[in-house]
Amino acid sequence: MNILIVEDEKSLASEIAEFLRSENFLCDVAHTGTEASEKIAVNLYDFVLLDLGLPDYNGLDIIKEAHKTNKEASFIIITARGAVEDKVTGLDLGADDYLAKPFALVELLSRINAVARRKFNITTSNITLGDFEMLIQSRKLVCNNSEVDLTKREFDLLQYLVLNRGKVLTRQQLYEHIWGNLLDDQYDSNFIDVHIKNLRKKLNNHAPAPWLETVRGVGYRISTEE
Repeated sequence: MNILIVEDEKSLASEIAEFLRSENFLCDVAHTGTEASEKIAVNLYDFVLLDLGLPDYNGLDIIKEAHKTNKEASFIIITARGAVEDKVTGLDLGADDYLAKPFALVELLSRINAVARRKFNITTSNITLGDFEMLIQSRKLVCNNSEVDLTKREFDLLQYLVLNRGKVLTRQQLYEHIWGNLLDDQYDSNFIDVHIKNLRKKLNNHAPAPWLETVRGVGYRISTEE
């Protein structure tokens, strides 16, 4: 998933980003509120890790702004400010969790995963897709006890569609959430189509996959029908 880390302490921001990238997340970093505001206005994020103690901005205002352009983003507040008022205000504005510094990176990961389970209504680590089963934790897709040979990006693409099961995702949404944020003149919608074509071919080599649907002129969707 795509995460924006808003943290003015550069060494900490770099440490968090490096750790989360090793856990297969995409990460952007903003060291000021202004930079974070600009990124949120033009990019789509699944999560925003937000330090409230920014040098140029009230971090709580970032949450308010994001509700206008990044309504799907989940917020985890990370801050040394321990005032109960800040915590309550942040949660009231829509933040999903609150983590006080200093914290262990594994705890941050646990909080992100917990929010993701609620966000995507995940109640099990294995998801059934017709004759296929996606093993989220081990990052495998199996069909009749045979593993489907997917590249990392193919698995990421399928997993993001599965997490948003029933929703139509545009090609640009898929591009940004799997390959990162790009400028408009760098975006090529055919790139996603090629990957979906390759993914379908691999799936159909094992069993029919009618649940991977093309929504003409828009994008792709995983059907909610079993």
